[in-house]
Amino acid sequence: MADRIARCRARRSLSLVVANLRILIGFGFLPAGLKKLLGERFTDADNVGPFHDFLHAFWATGPLYRFVGIVQLTGALLLMTQRFAAVGAALLFPVLCVIAVFVWSTAGVPTIATVTLMLSGVTALLFWDLHRWRGLFASDRRQTAPPLAPTEVIDARLWQRAGGAVALLYFASCLLHGGVYRPRGPDWSEPSFYFLPAITLVPLLALLLDRARHRRA
Repeated sequence: MADRIARCRARRSLSLVVANLRILIGFGFLPAGLKKLLGERFTDADNVGPFHDFLHAFWATGPLYRFVGIVQLTGALLLMTQRFAAVGAALLFPVLCVIAVFVWSTAGVPTIATVTLMLSGVTALLFWDLHRWRGLFASDRRQTAPPLAPTEVIDARLWQRAGGAVALLYFASCLLHGGVYRPRGPDWSEPSFYFLPAITLVPLLALLLDRARHRRA
């Protein structure tokens, strides 16, 4: 298993997929974590049913609700830094496990599909950094080999900056909006909506720059 993952880490195409997956999952947690941190409801007060009733009760806990938001934001930002992505994935994994059990018990198909894909993605990211976790499960008497140094097949600093740019652009859109911005469709009258194309372009520009630098190297 470890040897196969090491070979995968040496492949440039897979490394680019992982870098983008970290940004995508991290970005998905930004609005959810920010809403909780600010104490805003995650669902409208008029919505009813097991799914919404639980979220209403969760919001009413106050400090617990905000604490979960802090955990989600911390994990998301760590994931998007690329450098500390392994810690971010480890932090978000149990959170996503709980959310997955919850939505499979109460929610509809779209929410179930989204959460399940996010959980699968974070699980894959944990396996990607398996060499960082192997020592935690090894016996004290067992001599373990030093972890393999990751092959620099992509421009790590470039993707670190890309993750930071995505986070900054999203927070800027929230400041312009005057609260947590979660568009549910085209909203051409909302200035914050125009930040979304810029956010989408960041990974694309990073990919083009990474490709150009790789060719020159």
